[in-house]
Amino acid sequence: MQPLDLGPVAELVLLGAHCDDIAIGAGATVAVLATANPGLRVRALVMTGGGGPREDEERAALAALLPGADLELQVLGLPDGRLPEHWSVLKTAVGALARGPRPDLVLVPGRDDAHQDHRAVAEIAPTAFRDALILGYEILKWEGDLGRAPVLHPVPDELAELKVAAITTHYPSQAHHDWFDREAFLALMRVRGVQCHQRYAEAFTAEKLVLSVGRPATTPTTPTTPTTPTTPTNKE
Repeated sequence: MQPLDLGPVAELVLLGAHCDDIAIGAGATVAVLATANPGLRVRALVMTGGGGPREDEERAALAALLPGADLELQVLGLPDGRLPEHWSVLKTAVGALARGPRPDLVLVPGRDDAHQDHRAVAEIAPTAFRDALILGYEILKWEGDLGRAPVLHPVPDELAELKVAAITTHYPSQAHHDWFDREAFLALMRVRGVQCHQRYAEAFTAEKLVLSVGRPATTPTTPTTPTTPTTPTNKE
């Protein structure tokens, strides 16, 4: 399969409904971006968990995944499970973020996610970041909403392990969930890796892609002026 190279990324935006969404859905990809782009600027916005232990967990996890990056994280205090009721606040917060430097990439939850909070964030993102490349990440949970993965990003073994370590180390508040363990997080990346002939990968959906394959070389031609036929004259 022919890979499409995103090229250098200087500005990255991360959106999550809950503290841990970004790490679970795109933690290895975020780590790859930080490793491949020294000085990466990251602006992250999470809608719930602000002002408490969940915010502390999020700051520690993203710092572990983004060593060397210029990270700016804002965590709001909206109620978990009720984001659709706070559409205006979400719209304002995401819109303010979009008025900053234009991002090279925006990572958000996928539109088809079964959790209403995730869908709310996914639906607002393209209304604010209208000209940005937006990829929707998948979030492992008990709902059976994992589907086809049209965009696959292979990740090195060591960064897949870094993702899992960041999640299991920095989100102790989630450890009681039966899906919250090293085996589950690695397993999903392994399945997505199989789908692109790699060991590990993360999966995304694309909000919209504009594909450029270059223009074929052409030889300019000079238009010719049609000649007017002459009428022979009779000679005496």
